Amino acid sequence: MKRNLFLVVFLISIVTHFESIAQKAILKVACIGDSVTAGYLLSDAANESYPSQLQILMGGQYEVKNFGHSGATLLKKGSTPYFKTKECGDAIAYRPDIAIIHLGLNDTDPRNWPNYNEEFDADYAWLIDTLKKQNPAVKIYICRLTPIFNEHPRFKSGTRDWFWQIQSHIPNIAKANQVGLIDLHEKLYHRPDIFPDALHPTKEGATILAKTVYENITQDFGGLKLAAVFTDNMVLQRNKPIPVYGTANGGDTIEVTFKQQKKTVIANQYGKWKITFPAMTQGGPYQMTIQTKGTNLVLKNILVGDVWFCSGQSNMAFQLQNSENGSAEVKKAIANSTIRLFNAKAIRETDETAWDSLTLVKTNQLQFFSGSWSVCDSISAKDFSAIAYYFGKNIAREENVPVGLIQVAVGGSPIESWIDRYTLEHDDKVVDVLTNWRKSDFIMPWVRERANVNLKDATNAKQRHPYDPCYNFEAGVEAFTEFPIKGVIWYQGESNAHHVELYEHLMPMLVESWRKAWGSNLPFYYVQLSSIERPTWPAFRDVQNRLQNKILNSGMAVSMDYGDPLNVHPIKKKEVADRLALLALRYTYGKAVIANGPSPLKAIQKGDNILVSFAFAKQLTTSDKKELIGFELVNDKGIHIQSKAAIIKNQVVIVVPKGEKIKTVLYAWKPFTTANLVNEAGLPCSTFKQELHASTEN
Repeated sequence: MKRNLFLVVFLISIVTHFESIAQKAILKVACIGDSVTAGYLLSDAANESYPSQLQILMGGQYEVKNFGHSGATLLKKGSTPYFKTKECGDAIAYRPDIAIIHLGLNDTDPRNWPNYNEEFDADYAWLIDTLKKQNPAVKIYICRLTPIFNEHPRFKSGTRDWFWQIQSHIPNIAKANQVGLIDLHEKLYHRPDIFPDALHPTKEGATILAKTVYENITQDFGGLKLAAVFTDNMVLQRNKPIPVYGTANGGDTIEVTFKQQKKTVIANQYGKWKITFPAMTQGGPYQMTIQTKGTNLVLKNILVGDVWFCSGQSNMAFQLQNSENGSAEVKKAIANSTIRLFNAKAIRETDETAWDSLTLVKTNQLQFFSGSWSVCDSISAKDFSAIAYYFGKNIAREENVPVGLIQVAVGGSPIESWIDRYTLEHDDKVVDVLTNWRKSDFIMPWVRERANVNLKDATNAKQRHPYDPCYNFEAGVEAFTEFPIKGVIWYQGESNAHHVELYEHLMPMLVESWRKAWGSNLPFYYVQLSSIERPTWPAFRDVQNRLQNKILNSGMAVSMDYGDPLNVHPIKKKEVADRLALLALRYTYGKAVIANGPSPLKAIQKGDNILVSFAFAKQLTTSDKKELIGFELVNDKGIHIQSKAAIIKNQVVIVVPKGEKIKTVLYAWKPFTTANLVNEAGLPCSTFKQELHASTEN
């Protein structure tokens, strides 16, 4: 009997011991923060807050508790100091094994940051130290802030600037206090659709937060993945260091073999990795192997050459098969193995139809484009950009180099959709275009109307669309900005032609933002709008012409002589692409070719004549060898006067009607123009407006 009793007691003690061990094995996770942590706008009963969702992801070995307090500031002297809240006391008393701190959003209040910003770092250190005193083994992560979007009522009056100041402090605080850093900003900054009040995420946003925290705690980032630009048949940029990059689980070793070179790297604490091979000369085809424990990826048929990024709206997207003589060219494109095409195709056209619910969801999730590298042949070339195809064919032939062409273009898209969010947010002239853009006068009425048709069945008030400011950069361009390229060709402007002055401001902004994103002073060659019966187009073409002098390392191809009075999509694409290629060959490749049409230097009145002199013109002539047309004069009353003009070598002489006081010379100043001035290479003169210099002779 005693023996049996002893056995029972012994078994109970063993069970108790293991239960104790099991209880100790459960790690306590404290989510400390403000209303974003607390789950403002969300339902705790439905497990919607990010801590609730984190608990599900972490599983039974973790206990996750929510210590968020709406309105809380990190600053001790702030409007609602977190250190004075019950949640703070409870979090400290909880003695967590892991603490996730997300504080600082409410410190952007004008009552807080302007007054006490110098105390922010010390106050953060106090909270960190207090948690460590309760449990010296605690693993602490502090977080880069979730976004505050432009609709926030104090955005322009200070919140925007103070927000980014606080963001800059947080990595330094993490380093100084030797704690972990989690970026809760990166994956949400492109998702205003899930921030209904510009500050608090929806359940979907909380899911992204929970997943981000889970990945950082567990270092499980889903295993080895390459960035989407790395596929079979790709072209890598010659004469520049070649980065190969992607994601993997934190701490994993990745090995990349390329051209008999083998390099290894360890994925960092954010699951990111990059290996850089030295610059290489043109060549191929090659093979690349990327491997880590349990995973082996092989990329085949790789070339090293020149990569050009081809972007814009419908005239860039205009397919080769629909261009003049396009069907014949498609047949000739069979197995053109030195040209490779990456066509980032849209999931839906921006045509005059209402989009289905799946398209709307994918668009919000930035899954609007998809594609991979293809060898240029009759299948891949037919629906590729005609402009880009002919441009690439020219470069490949003249430079005898493999050429990769990346097409990211959307019909009807305004330039605002191609500029990154941070740039637009910090430009006080255009930041307001981000707010309710579908009712904004910044955006052309046709653009808003077409977007409204596509989004007719959308239920989200902040539904995204490729005409949405920032969208095409966020969903399309940004995926390629770590991938070295040779340069950019651009054909866009039709959807901004209603506001000439605004485009003059936005175009340099776009070029600067792209160059910053790529970290390179990329050459940027663009197509001037063509001729069509739309009244603002002469002034728009003039602005585009002047911008090539304002934007360094840029050039413009004239297309107005291939226009159509009624069709915004002229079909003569080869001729325009040839002009783009001439610019690249002259200014990027250093070829001794004539790349520019005549460009006016000055207009001077001498007696009864006005003399307009030109650069890029050894000998002026007309494209059709007929009488010179296209010039008109504007007198001091603003009246346009038609007058005869003649060519003398590199000058145009215009007769001044008797008694008229002329102020301005115009050329090709008609929406649809048949102006015919060209230089000895047959390249046309652009639309221009030239103010008259003071008379020097009678």
